[in-house]
Amino acid sequence: MTYYMDQQRREHPRPQFIRENWQSLDGSWSFCFDDEEQGISKNWQNGLQQSQEILVPFTYETKRSGIADSRHHSVVWYEKDFEVTTLQTTRIIFEGVDYACQIWLNGEHLGSHQGAYERFELPLTSLKKGQNKLVVRVEDSMACEQPRGKQRWQKDNFGCWYVQTTGIWKTVWLQTYQSPSVIENVKITPDIDRDKVIFEPIVTKNIPDGILEIQLSFDGKEINKYQGSFHHQMVPIEMDTRLQEDAHWGTREWHPEHPDLYDVTFKLYDNSHQLLDEVTSYFGMRKIEVKDGQILLNNRQLYQRLILDQGYWPDSGLTPPSVDALELDIDRTKELGYNGLRKHQKIEDERFLYLCDKKGMLVWSEMAATYDFNDLAIENFVSEWKKIVQQNYNHPSIITWVPFNESWGVRDIQHNRKQQLFTESIYYLTKALDNTRPVITNDGWEHTISDIVTLHDYEELGEVLKSRFGTKEDLLKDGQRYNQDRYMFADGYEYKGQPILISEFGGIAFSNTKEEQWGYGHKVNNEEEFLKRFSAIHEAIQSAPYIVGYCYTQLTDVEQEVNGLLDVDRKYKVDKDRIRTINEQRKQ
Repeated sequence: MTYYMDQQRREHPRPQFIRENWQSLDGSWSFCFDDEEQGISKNWQNGLQQSQEILVPFTYETKRSGIADSRHHSVVWYEKDFEVTTLQTTRIIFEGVDYACQIWLNGEHLGSHQGAYERFELPLTSLKKGQNKLVVRVEDSMACEQPRGKQRWQKDNFGCWYVQTTGIWKTVWLQTYQSPSVIENVKITPDIDRDKVIFEPIVTKNIPDGILEIQLSFDGKEINKYQGSFHHQMVPIEMDTRLQEDAHWGTREWHPEHPDLYDVTFKLYDNSHQLLDEVTSYFGMRKIEVKDGQILLNNRQLYQRLILDQGYWPDSGLTPPSVDALELDIDRTKELGYNGLRKHQKIEDERFLYLCDKKGMLVWSEMAATYDFNDLAIENFVSEWKKIVQQNYNHPSIITWVPFNESWGVRDIQHNRKQQLFTESIYYLTKALDNTRPVITNDGWEHTISDIVTLHDYEELGEVLKSRFGTKEDLLKDGQRYNQDRYMFADGYEYKGQPILISEFGGIAFSNTKEEQWGYGHKVNNEEEFLKRFSAIHEAIQSAPYIVGYCYTQLTDVEQEVNGLLDVDRKYKVDKDRIRTINEQRKQ
């Protein structure tokens, strides 16, 4: 049973909300560029006239797509023929399309969507038995008002910005339902202090005298069951999570060292007890809290050893080449002695988050940045971020939200009151949706309201870092300025005893064979030079008792950036055991 559930969750695009009867549409599609934007006037929505083949979900910029054209094209079209044998209620789900798209089925316009990083779905109202024709038109731009993360907005790569991502870049799939009345979502909140889990279900529409059934199990054994009338959306349902056969009648807590997961099944019935919908899911019982200058996991101090993970692959860009590739990155991270990762400027495939849940990998979830500040950028950012927080809320591995990084998109936040207020609004919006996790605003420097103070410092000399961060008094002696260039807080804000974490450092360049390749500081020429520097900067941070963790830059090389502990093919550049030993010098 456990093996079967794991395989289901590895394969299903939404492993925390699995129904039977789903169909992947990944694979070969027809594709064409529309640089002159003539497709609609020529009725391409009814079928593409001339096309080439593309392998979805890989974008045309990548080798894996079969096209490998890295130039920017503002409009692209997709077409997919698929067959159905039944006319049950069916929806199409896109896990990610960058950036704005319109969708047609059999010539009928189904709807549109804007936003690259969150899931969206549409009912297939014009579905017919037999062959069906799906057409998707996608617009993308180099505009800095749209959240783009590490995607370049110039013709060529520069600095730490890479080839853009255009079009369908995550999986596409069909979901067939037994009834039009379905469980849309269930918000799951653990409460380990009371040995309770709280479910807040949403159903597509109210059902007269509908019945909701919830079954909890752990390791294949049922531990609790609920059945009751369903009248209102998101009415909290509390259930006990203690295992009675446990010697202590205890709740099994989720932790990196023992990532225990509960299974849960939701069933929706009508008033004649006919089954309308059934969904299987899981959750972890864990608590993350900021208290007295510390970060606590399950009421115990947590020292975070994180690594920056950008989630890029040489032949597939932002799209993981396989679930195995996602798992390899997590396994490599653990082998190197890290207990968590900061997913940088990207919302990763949900199967990655499932694997983090299963394997006990802590995750900081970070939003892709805009790079301009105006009303349009605000609207684009808020719309996506709200959905991302809601969609990924249930993953126990996510312990921190990071909406802003290094003042990207709010470049004048140090003095600009409007930009400061914008970050405050995102902080409070995030807290309104999720008051169980810390929120960092803005990661690296120039914080406004932030639950954790996070600092970026790429100083290459360990002794300099040690003098800078040796004691909290050393750090704060120059007011808000923690080095010559950066301030901890924006004007009008001050340190109020939050936990302090060094959330970017290192970035040692090792393999500087081309002029355009780079890392932070002077390059090193061999493994011994690398390890000497790596050890010195880690010892400087680990020896500061008030610092509650760090995030090293970075896991892998990415395009022109060669400061990974692994190369682009996920091969170790340095001895993993020596890296692990250095990381584990301080555990708390």
